[in-house]
Order: sequence, then C-alpha cells, then structure tokens
Amino acid sequence: MAENGLELDEFAPGDPLADMSMDMEDKTATDLAPVFDVPVSISAVLGRATMSVAQLLQLSSGSVLELDRKVGEAIDIYVNNRLVARGEVVIVDERLGVTMTEIIKDGDSAA
Repeated sequence: MAENGLELDEFAPGDPLADMSMDMEDKTATDLAPVFDVPVSISAVLGRATMSVAQLLQLSSGSVLELDRKVGEAIDIYVNNRLVARGEVVIVDERLGVTMTEIIKDGDSAA
C-alpha cells in the first residue's frame, strides 16, 4: 500500500498518473532522438591507488604503481562520472577495448 493509501491498481483509467505509466510503455528508441547528439564522457577504470604527495614525486619512468585490483578482476565503466557497468579489457585491432559483462542498476554500485 502506498503512502497516500492508494494502490497502483486503484487509479481510474482517465487519471493522469495512470495515463503517464501507459505513455512510458509506448516509448521507443526513436523517441530519444533529441538526445542522441548529447556528448557523454566514458571512462574505463582499471583500478585506483592512494599515495602521499612525497610518494607521487618519487615516481619516475619505469616506476610500478600498484592498483587496488587483481588480475582478471572486472574494471569499472563510468559514464559522466557515474558507474554504469563492469567489464573486461580486450584487444581489438591492436587497440585496447572493453567488453561490458555487467550493467549496474541504480543502487547496485556498492563494490
């Protein structure tokens, strides 16, 4: 039972809230066309490390930076700084890529 005392099936057919849920079901990908050209930033994060400024200044070419991930562990994929998926690193035509193995739903991002 909802906070206002009504259950979803108690809305009348002409009720704006009932019509809104029906409209949402009828939407297709073409309805999103206005946002197709909106740029987004995508990041594939292999891992993270924490260090002091003194340790950072000691890094040089050839230094090894130990990350918080193990070999074979999934990497995090962020869209506009929001975790949306996890995946695996792959090689495609001599370039690095990412295969998404898990889509993260809202509230599931706790790692």
